[in-house]
Order: sequence, then structure tokens, then C-alpha cells
Amino acid sequence: MRLTVLAAVSLLAVVTAGCTNETLDSFDKVDVDISKVSSKTGYQLSPAVLTKFSRMNIDRSSPIMLRILKEEGRLEVWKADRSNRFQMVRNYKICAWSGKLGPKTKEGDRQAPEGFYPLSRGQMNPNSSYYLAINTGFPNTYDRANKASGTNLMIHGACSSSGCYSMTDEQMLEIFAFARDAFDGGQKTIQLQAFPFRMTAENMARHRDNPNIEFWKMLKVGWDHFEITKRPPEVNVCEGKYVFNQQADKPFSPAGACPAMTTPSSLEVALSSYNKTYATAYAKAMSKYQGTVWVEPSEAQRKAIVADQRKGRELAYAPTGNSLDAGKLMTEREIEAQKRKAEEAEKRKLEAEERARQAVEQARLDAEQKKVKEAQDLAADVAAEKAQKQARGAGALPVPEENPGVTVAEKPEKKPFWKLWTAKEEQPAKAVPVAEASQQAGEAKAGAVQQAQKDAGIPATAASVEKAKKPADAAGAQPVPEENSAVEVVEQTPKKPFWKFWQK
Repeated sequence: MRLTVLAAVSLLAVVTAGCTNETLDSFDKVDVDISKVSSKTGYQLSPAVLTKFSRMNIDRSSPIMLRILKEEGRLEVWKADRSNRFQMVRNYKICAWSGKLGPKTKEGDRQAPEGFYPLSRGQMNPNSSYYLAINTGFPNTYDRANKASGTNLMIHGACSSSGCYSMTDEQMLEIFAFARDAFDGGQKTIQLQAFPFRMTAENMARHRDNPNIEFWKMLKVGWDHFEITKRPPEVNVCEGKYVFNQQADKPFSPAGACPAMTTPSSLEVALSSYNKTYATAYAKAMSKYQGTVWVEPSEAQRKAIVADQRKGRELAYAPTGNSLDAGKLMTEREIEAQKRKAEEAEKRKLEAEERARQAVEQARLDAEQKKVKEAQDLAADVAAEKAQKQARGAGALPVPEENPGVTVAEKPEKKPFWKLWTAKEEQPAKAVPVAEASQQAGEAKAGAVQQAQKDAGIPATAASVEKAKKPADAAGAQPVPEENSAVEVVEQTPKKPFWKFWQK
């Protein structure tokens, strides 16, 4: 609802400016059936148009001028009458224009050009892919002086634009015929004036905050000259600026300094009166628009308001609507609130994007860690398998780490090869304490001495028996360590004297 009210207010502002005797909804419709046209380039203007010429004192082959008003979405055809003053004979609704208000500055910016463009017969293209076309000649002298770039900016049919002014095929058929008749009548160049909007005090005040306002003030001078004289102004460029209807003693250099210039006296007087009236109207408009800003709509916003016009048509048909219906006149408070809302939405968007980025990064890190763990486990398995293979190759299995829960069976000891015939394995000698073993050895020795003396007929004495019983350390042998219950010694069988080897 707010959009409708604001658009209506803006519409009223333009209507009450008194620059035209038509409403914005009164466009001329071309009553022609394309399917019945045998020759696009040979099409003749309808009897209704010729009758209009007659009423307006206009010849069929007199010069024409084209004027474009972006904001309203209009293309006007002006034609010279017999007094050489131009009158508007056709008012078409532009089907599509791309970008926003403002000049075209570079290739690919989708901006439709603004400025003054001379059109020659050679710029007419009867074989266009968009039915018929007239090249605007962009970049012109001014555009080149300001380093603007772009190619193939046209007025053409098909109702589809990427920097062009696109009409319907029926409209383009008639525009092409207007230009052809003018060239046939001797006109060398047709002036195309492309404006963002009508250069009225109301509109200039409403768009005062637009970054292109200085450029538009320059275009307004050419607008004013045509409004006063009703003749296309003479256009030149110097110091990178447009100059209109200026007399100079030297040629104009587009990028160089402007020569000394003068305005024809009659035009000077008319301009003085015109500018006084304009200044009064502008002051009134500024008071009216104080505290408000015109918010220029985007191309997408313009397309949205005419979306229903696409229904039932081919995809190439893409009307864009006009800026007056899609734009907004807002207060500074509303703009600030909208700005804060947009900033908050952008902040939430960035935060959501950051959370999503962190989630993706964490997932990536987790995946990398998993890969590293899997690689480490695989390397450990490979190393263990390699160690086992090396151990088997060396003839022995690796000794497992001590584990109290695992019992290892003891392998029986192999017999020496010289005992293979023994039926029964010798039992190990009974271990006895060292002190006891020493005493037993002494008693055995004493017994052996007594027996030897008896066999030899030598009487045994108490001294000899005691001497034989003494431990080995008393006889000068190694000392016997103290008894240690933890140490066991092997009991040895005493040897028989060599003279008793034959005894059993």
C-alpha cells in the first residue's frame, strides 16, 4: 500500500509540472498486423498518421528527432513542421530498458545510454536479429572523451534489453519508417536525446541526492534549449562536457579546453526568462520534498510490477516497466529504519554463513584426523607383521611380553647323543645344604681312611680319624660359605679307592 501511495505522489509531481498535455498512460498504439507486412523496410506509414501530419502542418519527409525518457519509459517522435519547429507526433511506451537511471560508462554494465546521439542512415539495420534496429552510435564524442566503453547499443524490436532501448516489433516497424522517410527527405543526421526523466524543477528536486545529478544538470541545458526553441540544439563537446548552441571562433576539442564561446542573443534573452521561472519552481519543489529521498528502483523491481505481462508469451519477451511505478519517495527516518533492517539482515546472513563455514571446517578437520589415525594404525599393523616375518626368518619366534595370566609350557631338555642308549634318564642328584654336604664328605673320607688302614693292617688312631673328618677348609682348601637355606648343593657319590676298582 505504501508503495502505491508513494508512486502516486511521484506521478502527481510530474503531471502537475505542466510539461506535457498528456497523461503518462496515454501512449500511441500501432495498429498494424506484422504477419501481413510483406516488406519491413518498405512499410508505409498508416493513413491515420498521414492525416495527423496534415492537421499539424507537417510534411511526410520532414526531419525528425527522437527523445527518450527513461523514468517514464517513453520514446517520443518529434517532427519538423513547415515553420521548422518540431512537434511531437508519436509517443511510444518503451517495452524494455535495462539498468537504472544514469549514463552508460563501461561495457557490460547493462546501462542504457543517456546523452545526445546523432543517427545516420548507415546506423539503420534492416537485418537485425531483433526484427529491426537503429544503432544509437554509443560511444559518442562525449562518451569517448570520458573513457566510456560499449558496443551495439540499439533501439530495436523484440522487447528484450541488455543495455538497449527495446520496443515491440510493431512500434519498431513504424519508427523505422519515420527515419527512412526523413532520410529520403534529405535529413543527414537524426538527433536522439536520451534523458533519465523530464528535466523539470519537480524532477530535479526529487532526484537531487542521486550521484548522477551533476551529469543531469549538464543534460538539462540541452533540454532547456529545445524547450525554448523547439528545435534540436547544436551539440559540441569540450573539456569533456556537452555545450549547446555555442558560437566559437575555434573548433571544439572534446578533451581540450573550451574556446571562447557566446550564446546567440535571442536565445540568451529567452534563457534568462526561462531560468527565472525555473528557479522559482525549483525552490517550491525543494520545500515540498524537504526531508524526503527518492529511492530509485532496480531493474528487477521494475520487472516485478509487470510480471503478468509476460504470461502466455515467449521467454524472449521481457518488459521492464517504468521507474515511477516501482520507485519510492521515503522520509529520512524511513530510510534509516530500512537501512538498519538491511544491515541486521546482512549481519544475520554473515553469521549464518560463518557458522556454516565453521561446521564445514570442523568436519574437514575430523575427517583429516580420522585419516591420520587410520594411517597410524595401518603403519603399526604393517610394522608388527614385518617384525614377525623377520623373527621367523631368524629361526625364532619373538618372545612375548611377560603376562602373569599366560602360562608357557617348558620344553624338555634334549639328551646328549652319548646317552641315547640309556633306557632311563638319570635323576638329578638331591640337593643338600653346603654345610651338610661338607660334613658328609668328611665322614665319608674318614670312613675311607679307616677302611684303607684296616685293609693294609695299619691300626687306625683317633688323631687320623679326626683329621679325616675335618672340613676341606681346615686342610687348606677354599673356605666353605655359611649355611644358606636358599642355596642347595648336589650330593656327590664318593669315589672308590683305585685299588678297589675290581670290587663290586
